[in-house]
Amino acid sequence: MKLYTCGQQDHAGKLGHPCGRAADALREAGWDFEIEVVEGYRLLPWTRRGKRDEIRRISGQENVPVLVADDGEVVSGSGAIKAWASEHPAG
Repeated sequence: MKLYTCGQQDHAGKLGHPCGRAADALREAGWDFEIEVVEGYRLLPWTRRGKRDEIRRISGQENVPVLVADDGEVVSGSGAIKAWASEHPAG
């Protein structure tokens, strides 16, 4: 399982950062996952040029967080990842 994040990785979830919230939800559901940092920032779109091609290929858009589950399911956005984690607790 891989969670694609910005440079914040899994930090600041309690403060409301989307990547951190997604990571917190996965951990609370008992999942182990790998974090892959994607360069570029949402508020500075020119910093993304050529750096988010993989995310676009995987999810059809450039925003993170994006979760790729072990079965290949792709879940985009912290809210959707939180919902997925609560619906799919680790066994």
